[in-house]
Amino acid sequence: MLELVIFDADGVLFDSGDSNTAYYNAIFRQLGEPPLSAEEERLGVFYSARQVFEHRAGGDAERVRRMHEVGAQLDFTPYFHLLSPPFELRPFLLELKRRHKIGLATNRSVTVPRLLEHLNLVGVFDAVACTQDKVKPKPAPDIVNLCLERAGARKEGAVYVGDSEIDYIAARSAGVGFIGIGDRVKSPMVIDRLHDLPAALERLAAAM
Repeated sequence: MLELVIFDADGVLFDSGDSNTAYYNAIFRQLGEPPLSAEEERLGVFYSARQVFEHRAGGDAERVRRMHEVGAQLDFTPYFHLLSPPFELRPFLLELKRRHKIGLATNRSVTVPRLLEHLNLVGVFDAVACTQDKVKPKPAPDIVNLCLERAGARKEGAVYVGDSEIDYIAARSAGVGFIGIGDRVKSPMVIDRLHDLPAALERLAAAM
């Protein structure tokens, strides 16, 4: 039985490339840093902020501290308007919730509550886990495991929906199923777009 469908946020529920790039570049600009490289823009979609900063700083802890300090003072609200959901998410998720519990497990941190408000998703998820919960970011399985625990679901009855290799690694390490979205991830089950998810969940549930 498929009990719980866990979603990643960035790249799954919405396209956040422009939003994240603008946010990180605002931080780096205040510190006199160059803007994100093409590789950093790619990593910024699925890495946590700490991972992005550590990648940029190359082991310089003081530099990472300054990045966090500036980031903590930025209001992320203007960057939410650069997010691009593929359609209105609330009715789509509520329809899925008629058959399964739904969760959110993301490498985002302090922006999660305001993000849910912006997307009109407050109260939709049965469980939410993020790096603000003081757990290791993906690819570690900790965020997925915490979401399972908060939802009261068995790992054998759960699937994680993600768009990157670190999502796939986190799901496999947590012992849950995985459905990939888009061309950034390779896994046994991949769909082109979020719209295709209900049919994929039906196939997965039938195989359980």
